[in-house]
Amino acid sequence: MTNSTVQHQVELVDINEDNLDQRIDNFLVTRLKGVPKSMIYRIIRKGEVRVNKKRIKPEYKLQIGDCVRIPPVRVSQNDTLNAPSPKLTRVAQLAERILFEDNHVLALNKPAGIAVHGGSGVDYGVIEALRALYPDQKFLELVHRLDKDTSGVLLVAKKRSALKHMHDQLRTKKMQKDYLALVRGDWQTSDKVVKAPLLKLTLKSGERIVRVNPEGKVSETRFKIMQRYDGATLVQASPVTGRTHQIRVHCQYTGHPIACDDKYSEQKFDDSMRVHGLNRLFLHAAQLQFIHPDTEEVTVVKAPLDPLLETVLAKLKKK
Repeated sequence: MTNSTVQHQVELVDINEDNLDQRIDNFLVTRLKGVPKSMIYRIIRKGEVRVNKKRIKPEYKLQIGDCVRIPPVRVSQNDTLNAPSPKLTRVAQLAERILFEDNHVLALNKPAGIAVHGGSGVDYGVIEALRALYPDQKFLELVHRLDKDTSGVLLVAKKRSALKHMHDQLRTKKMQKDYLALVRGDWQTSDKVVKAPLLKLTLKSGERIVRVNPEGKVSETRFKIMQRYDGATLVQASPVTGRTHQIRVHCQYTGHPIACDDKYSEQKFDDSMRVHGLNRLFLHAAQLQFIHPDTEEVTVVKAPLDPLLETVLAKLKKK
């Protein structure tokens, strides 16, 4: 038959520390590869998924010793076709961009133009690609996110305990992130710290943007001038808080939008940068410092600038 199906058998899974405090819906997404989320929520709602022989809600958090019953699930083969193949060139290239890896953590120099995860019209992202590269790795989850057009250090946890450890660091602001951004004009020396509340908005077109707004969430970014050029400045931006588009909007707010930012920049400046070959957002997560979840040692991961960005800087006239 052409309309073949993938049949998942009944599974009984005992939960250990790798899945401690993970939501049952997220747990099932990783266990039932290729099964649409809508179907996962449906089998939870219908009581087909049981924890310790009891019905649970999608937000239930797993505990050590829990026994999870996963029912047989039938899905059309067509539903699994969007899963990335390790043979895809783009997926394979990620393997060459791994900066640091051990049994707990993986750090990647994410290329610009690839989303960190699938959704919103994107078939797959970095995390799906990594799962294709590591088919035997039971646990792989993003520690934090980078915008699709931003390159640089992206952390992925390989254990549930490591994810929890690093999320605690993010919450208590013990993780230090340093970005490099090329912005318009001469950055003011006085603008060392930008504190401007940020509010997410949805335009009539459906596009989601972020604006400085007194009703928004408290947001803080620290800036340092790295190099001045004719008409532009290379700055180091270190976000203290982790809001959506924070660095991009704070740069725009100070009057120095980031080069080739399709949401927040200015046409004339972008055109002057495109002359030098820039065809992407000039925002790069250059360095990330964190406390290793196993050794408790301070770990620093650095991601070199992509050759394209290096070439653009080389063409600009230094001041």
